[in-house]
Amino acid sequence: MEAYLLDFGNLLIRWLHVIAAIAWLGESIYFVMLDNGLKPPKGEACKKKGVFGEMWAVHGGGFYHNQKYASSPEDLPDDLHWSFWKAYTTWLSGFGLFTLLYLTKPSFYLVNRNSPWEWAANMTGTQANIAALAFLLLGWVIYNELCKRISPNMTRDGILSVAVAVMMVVVAYLSTHIFSGRAAFLLTGAVMATAMSANVFFWIIPGQRRMVNAMKAGNKPNPIDGLRGKQRSVHNTYFTLPVVLLMLSNHYAFTFTHSLSWVIMVLFIFAGALIRQYFVLMHGGKIRPGYPIAGVALILVAVWIGAPTAKKTVQAPAPAQTQSSVVATDGTVVEAAGTVVADAAGDVTLAQVETVMNNRCVECHAAAPTSTMFAAAPLGIVLDSQQEILLQAAHIKQVVANKYMPLGNLTQMTDEERELIAAWNGQ
Repeated sequence: MEAYLLDFGNLLIRWLHVIAAIAWLGESIYFVMLDNGLKPPKGEACKKKGVFGEMWAVHGGGFYHNQKYASSPEDLPDDLHWSFWKAYTTWLSGFGLFTLLYLTKPSFYLVNRNSPWEWAANMTGTQANIAALAFLLLGWVIYNELCKRISPNMTRDGILSVAVAVMMVVVAYLSTHIFSGRAAFLLTGAVMATAMSANVFFWIIPGQRRMVNAMKAGNKPNPIDGLRGKQRSVHNTYFTLPVVLLMLSNHYAFTFTHSLSWVIMVLFIFAGALIRQYFVLMHGGKIRPGYPIAGVALILVAVWIGAPTAKKTVQAPAPAQTQSSVVATDGTVVEAAGTVVADAAGDVTLAQVETVMNNRCVECHAAAPTSTMFAAAPLGIVLDSQQEILLQAAHIKQVVANKYMPLGNLTQMTDEERELIAAWNGQ
């Protein structure tokens, strides 16, 4: 029941997270489009009122006339539309999901037992939780300091963009070496998402409040607040596509189980930023196809790097029986601990693979999991029959070979069992 309630809570929070993200990102993209698509006002009356730009649009059977003021309008209403609760709800619900799934089971989801750094591979669950939270916090602090120190007056934003890009390369590299693959991609996306929400909370909204208060008091707003809000909003729009992709990546093991997963991640981040740049320029009337072409090229490089290499067909070695070995009726040699080594002829059979699945995988991947962590088989993958195993043969071979499964190797699958799965022809 506990696992069921956790899964149901996961579903509800994820639903809220997706809805809030759609609302926030949709509104953010819309305002970037609006801001870049403004045209100088044609009417003299608008110019005299201080209108900086305007846009006419048609939607839903009606016409809309959007105007942007460079200075305080004559009549600033009290019921201004503010855009911030969507951003906060997105981050809070996302952090709730991260807590529910990752922080409650850090040894399972966060610790990278295959890390080349011994201290990372040997972290306890508590240490992994602290490391993950510190990773998010430091990501925001470093990004914010870069903005404040490199371009405090928004005059060196080009150099700042390069610095942020370098920072994301470092974040990708560190995350994949400290945390397990899926968590690494998620945390890298969360670093950007945290920066986006923090930009809204610490800079964009406070600056806008100061501007509104100054206007209502009959004073001239400090232009630095508008410039800084614009700077952080622009950063947010370039983070958008990479964040969405990284949040989706946990469904695709080929992205985060590769030995060069951090390179694949960086290529996706830059590709998303380049594709977003195309649309930003397009809204301003500039068509630059080179940006999406470059973005697609980076994605193709990621496809090339992540492509599985062809392996030679090998046979599992004939076993050397010991006193602790037991020979099953089909010739399978089973160690005392339940480890399948090979059959007597050296060929890997479906029965042998089924034994490995029963010993190492069915605890979670069953119609009725016995694991207390899952109320239903993860991703709906059930491996408690030979028919189901055959249906998932290619997927089994992939995730076992790259050591993504079992997660955290909690069921202690041996190297010999992985070799046996690799030698299996899938029949």
